[in-house]
Amino acid sequence: MDPNFAQGLHNLLLQTLSPDTAQLKAATAQLNTEYYKNPSCIPALASIIASSPEPPIRQLAAVELRKRVNYDSGKLWLLVPQDGREQMKASFPELIIKEASSTVRNAASRVLAAIASIEVPLGTWPNLLPTLHQAATSSVALQREIGMFMLFSVLENICEGFQEHLVELFKLFDQTIRDPESIEVRITTVRALGVIAQYIDSDDKSELGMYQSILPSMIQVIGQCVEANNDVGARHLFDVLETLLILEVPILSKSIPDLVEFLLRCGGTTSFDQDLRILALNALNWTVQYKKSKLQSLGLGPVMLERLMPITTEEEPEDVDDDAPSRSALRIIDGLSTNLPPSQVFPSLRTLIVQYFSSPNAANRRGAMLAIGVAVEGCSEYMSNYMGEVWPMVEAGLQDGDAGVRKATCVAVSCFCEWLEEECSNKHAMLVPAIMNLINDEPTQRSACTALDALLEILHDVIDQYLHLIMERLAGLLETAPLPVKAVVTGAIGSAAHAAREGFLPYFEHTMSRLQHFLVLTGEGEETELRGITMDAIGTFAEAVGKDVFRPFFPDMMKQAFQGIEMDSARLRECSFLFFGVMARVFGEEFATYLPQVVPPLLQSCKQDEGSTDFSVNDAAAAFDSGSSPSNAITIADDDGKEGIELEDIDLDKMMDVNSAIAVEKEIAADTIGTLFNATRNHFFPYEERMDSLLEILRTLYELSDHADWVPGAVVQVPVSATVRDLINHVMGHLLDMYVTEDNNSSSILTDLDRVSEIAIQILQQKAFCQQDPDQDEADEAPEDQAEYDSVLISSAGDLVSALANILGADFAPAFNTFFPLISKFYKKGRSLSDRSSAIGCLAEIIAGMKGAVTPSSEQLLELFYKALSDEDPEVLSNAAFGLGLLVEHSRMDLSPQYMQLLAALQPLFTVAAGSPPARLNARDNAAGAVARLIVRNTGAIPLEQVLPLWLSALPLKNDFLENRPVFRCIFHLFNTHSAALLPYLDTLLAVFAVVLDPNQTDQVGDDVRRDLINLIGLLNGEDPGKIQAAGLTPFVPGV
Repeated sequence: MDPNFAQGLHNLLLQTLSPDTAQLKAATAQLNTEYYKNPSCIPALASIIASSPEPPIRQLAAVELRKRVNYDSGKLWLLVPQDGREQMKASFPELIIKEASSTVRNAASRVLAAIASIEVPLGTWPNLLPTLHQAATSSVALQREIGMFMLFSVLENICEGFQEHLVELFKLFDQTIRDPESIEVRITTVRALGVIAQYIDSDDKSELGMYQSILPSMIQVIGQCVEANNDVGARHLFDVLETLLILEVPILSKSIPDLVEFLLRCGGTTSFDQDLRILALNALNWTVQYKKSKLQSLGLGPVMLERLMPITTEEEPEDVDDDAPSRSALRIIDGLSTNLPPSQVFPSLRTLIVQYFSSPNAANRRGAMLAIGVAVEGCSEYMSNYMGEVWPMVEAGLQDGDAGVRKATCVAVSCFCEWLEEECSNKHAMLVPAIMNLINDEPTQRSACTALDALLEILHDVIDQYLHLIMERLAGLLETAPLPVKAVVTGAIGSAAHAAREGFLPYFEHTMSRLQHFLVLTGEGEETELRGITMDAIGTFAEAVGKDVFRPFFPDMMKQAFQGIEMDSARLRECSFLFFGVMARVFGEEFATYLPQVVPPLLQSCKQDEGSTDFSVNDAAAAFDSGSSPSNAITIADDDGKEGIELEDIDLDKMMDVNSAIAVEKEIAADTIGTLFNATRNHFFPYEERMDSLLEILRTLYELSDHADWVPGAVVQVPVSATVRDLINHVMGHLLDMYVTEDNNSSSILTDLDRVSEIAIQILQQKAFCQQDPDQDEADEAPEDQAEYDSVLISSAGDLVSALANILGADFAPAFNTFFPLISKFYKKGRSLSDRSSAIGCLAEIIAGMKGAVTPSSEQLLELFYKALSDEDPEVLSNAAFGLGLLVEHSRMDLSPQYMQLLAALQPLFTVAAGSPPARLNARDNAAGAVARLIVRNTGAIPLEQVLPLWLSALPLKNDFLENRPVFRCIFHLFNTHSAALLPYLDTLLAVFAVVLDPNQTDQVGDDVRRDLINLIGLLNGEDPGKIQAAGLTPFVPGV
């Protein structure tokens, strides 16, 4: 090696540390052109590491040497003469051990790892592992620390090259993880084990067993870091733990109880550092997310809740972005409620809530309210049966003497309104006044406005009695409240408009005048948020008051929306896009004049690259391998002109936030494009070919095409247009690939149906990827009791199957035998309401699609529906009555011998107590539809004199107006065939006719039934005009 070359390199490195920018640039340029493309720079940099007296120079040399070794996939390293490479390999471990500076040692260890990544796969460094083993087992603690860090660094780069040495490595780690002197040796051992875990084969029981045997020691080391307040070490080790949790290999399966206990202890010990407690609780949250089947089988939910509740009572920071143990604990409770069956969460939580809310300690009462608020998302169906116990606590909480409890109760109410809409709406008389009182209370003002906003969203039928008071109170706050409160108030006014619809008209212009100045705010943060919420609210106003009233404001509001797009704010762009969609819905084809201005920014948003920030994801990934490096490390350009990037230069949180924001913006833009197409119809055609396919665009395009009604069957009898077909193929390819990645995106209709069927079968068997848990044996049956979110997936799969049946019609018959047992198994006593209801409803919809082809399965379906008619839940009863009626209507088997038994099973559904929930009214409507179908199918098998009084008492239908079709088909049938049986009830029937034909009410019967009913009224008028006139039906008599 030329000593002058090495000295020149050393001098240039020294120059790069100068604060003089000109010297730095000159040195960097010279290094790029004269040194770093020459393989001689590698031994020169190594000599600088070994000999320079300045630690910053040695560290900088190590950072640059790692880059040069890695340069061009190691080609520059291989250009170094063989003897030079061998000398470096022999001397470098010893050089690192002798290095006094820890930062230089770490950077040099990364160099060692880079060299190993080239040499080990070539089989040219056989003594590397023995050398590292010797250092890691030295009698000197510092040397053991250095040896372990070198081994860890090498494993990070080339763990696959050491797989044949796993037994030897496990023996070493079993020794070093119990190092009696050095916590650093123990920490680095756990980090090395974290790397090795990613290469453990779940089928290799020996490797798995060795790893599992060392897990208790790993957990012990994490605990030692927390107890010693070793923040850096603890963060490294919690990262390892999270890696183990997300791996598909069941490494942790036997240690879950111990792990949960350890994390609860760390998270709940108030003497530990707060940040480390948060790390422990975050790891526990990951455990809930990724090990839910293990937690469920071990029944750990109640134990965890009992230990988490005290943490929820701890003080919360004022800033919503700051984390705290209490917030982490609430996230875990939320995770438990959404990932475990409600039966394993809510009963225990309910007991704890009652206990904590009855405490004289306000912090306990606050924790109780927050806990029940976050739990409702995953337990809403289960909780609905217990809300009678919850509402008194809510009422007391809204009037509590402690502001923190009142705020927490407002938060809980907001959550309830989202997930328990009907229950909250029924409690308006208690909730609205109590929340309105809190709006005047400064400490609870913002939380109360948020709760009111959520409540107003669901108060459609009763908003009128509160609207004047609400608008008066909120309008005042628009003038006096601070910006964050004004934003919430504006959102609440938007919700009031949404609920009141035309009832908002008296307040519209005055409110617009108060809000418009918010649309010219240009500041960041709170001003941006207020401007965006104002734009959203004004869009809601337009939907409430209608296009004619809103039209004078339309041009100016569009101008403000366009300005929002140009303000370099993702939030304002999203609000503008949403506003465009609302305006298109309100103005329909009138909006078409704005398409040339609106569509380009939407398309531009959709085409954004989520990785195209100031740094690429690839750069970030490369930086993760960079090891320690000084903040002023030189950036060297490669041949292709691309510059490397150091980890210290990347704000990873910002990178993730930016990419997430772009993804959200693109989603909103895509949805808006679909809305524009649907609203502006043919005017949108010039833009259709310039964008990605969207379901809304496909739906609209199909509606606009000249198509005949679909004829069910596997063979397409009514082809769709070429444009629609091409779009279907494109959309289906993407949708199916979203479920499971496939290389071939081409698809035919038949192939797609086969793949769709396979997806549905997989989900109903509970074997889809998202339903799997590596800790669950493949042979094990999925538990019947499952989280409510899991039930939603099952229900969606059922919807998919019923859609297939409606598409294929009779040709679905061969598949029915496959799907029936998969669907019917979800109707069992141990299943949730959602599972039971969706199973029966799905089978009913399948019958509607298959029609007569369902005949061979009539008996088993009849048995299941009959069983479901004794269910305790009205949703199941409603679906069972609907399915039973369809089965009788379509089956070619004579089911009339079963009529008396079926009528007896349907009879209780006709008795509905006052104040019953809508689902119970729905069940009665479906029972009426079922009886109508029985009558039409075989009138002679029905004792009309006994059945008609009860049946007619259910008319007119109250909820499910679709059942008016079979009901009126039955009425027409009886007038044609058994008119004498109806004559005693003619006045009752005429009153029903008057209700369903009332032009001031929502259409309840549809055009076909309306036409036939009017003809019937004409015939009846010919026989008895007085009765028709008395019933108020004369205006409907044809020719009158």
